[in-house]
Amino acid sequence: MRCFRWLPAGDIPPPYDLRRCGWRLVETLADPEASACPILAARPGIGAATWMILLGRDDPDLRRRVLLIGVPEGRERARLLRLGFGDVMPADIGLAEIDSRAERLAERADLLPRRRRVGPLVLDLFSRDGEGPRGRLSLHPREFALLWRLAETPGRPVGKAQLAADVWRMGFVPETNSIAVHVSRLRAKLALAGLDGLVRTAPGGGYFLDRRMAAEPPPWPDQRKWDAIVPQQ
Repeated sequence: MRCFRWLPAGDIPPPYDLRRCGWRLVETLADPEASACPILAARPGIGAATWMILLGRDDPDLRRRVLLIGVPEGRERARLLRLGFGDVMPADIGLAEIDSRAERLAERADLLPRRRRVGPLVLDLFSRDGEGPRGRLSLHPREFALLWRLAETPGRPVGKAQLAADVWRMGFVPETNSIAVHVSRLRAKLALAGLDGLVRTAPGGGYFLDRRMAAEPPPWPDQRKWDAIVPQQ
């Protein structure tokens, strides 16, 4: 089922409510689909600078999933698009068009992302490295590939045969302890970066990223910040 998030907090105006088109509303970041679904944000009369503050100035991967509603001026909409927002529309927009534009953002999210996040861990595909609370991990290529694969399905075990196929490009599990050695080295680097315990061994074999090691983040963006910058009308 298609899903979306809504900003700010509160009831969704019926003209913007994608649930009427069969979408599911994601209400918490703990939802496994929350990190990929389109984000509808509606607040008329906000300038580009304020939108950038409210919706992630330093996170282009996040901005490209945001569909802004309520920007009346064409020049302002063009500027916001150049700043990297997924889509920008005026307030008098029909639900059918919102549905189509949100569907397009959802399709983009299915493409290979530049970054993957699991709790405090951030992986960057361009630099092929990761970062934790205490700094960068300085990963070797195979370590990055291993962690990137586990971050694709956090909380779900990935068997050794699957890791051998996806990371080592082998159709069999090597008789050596090569996978275990790489996992051990990866765990040591994660611990130094403040991510001790992130990689777990599954009871039936294989490994997974433990999402429970990170407390659930607060609702994004912080509603207090939103209300302080743009009071309820």
